[in-house]
Amino acid sequence: MPDDQPDALTGLYFQLFNEIGIISQLSRALFEARLPDGLLLPHFTVVNHLIRVKDGQTPLTLARAFQVPKTSMTHTLAGLEKRGLIEMRANPDDARSKQVWLTEAGRAFRETAIAGLAPEIGDLSDTLPEEEVREVVARLEALRKRLDAARD
Repeated sequence: MPDDQPDALTGLYFQLFNEIGIISQLSRALFEARLPDGLLLPHFTVVNHLIRVKDGQTPLTLARAFQVPKTSMTHTLAGLEKRGLIEMRANPDDARSKQVWLTEAGRAFRETAIAGLAPEIGDLSDTLPEEEVREVVARLEALRKRLDAARD
């Protein structure tokens, strides 16, 4: 086998990441079509992260978590703040920085966005039954944790 050919295991894992990437693109388009005008998946994912992990983080911490430039995160946060979904407050530990806090409208936005997917989720349940989804989610969570730990 030539050196530039992936072995079977590498090819299999590439196929896994390829499928995840395609699913990501398709699910992003589906999800963004249901978000309010002017809001995109990055807006939702920041709100979701602040609920899932914790709010009160700095823009730099968020940029690092999402592995994007601070300027990109600042732009995303500005869009969320403009819509009243977050508040930027002075950081009591460092007067030079700010912290990002969710508003009640931000929390409601997340719940409404997730609920907006209900029809599509119902349509998917015949393709991938609930018990299989639980198994896939557990395995993907383990993969995410492994990849997340490797970047630190």
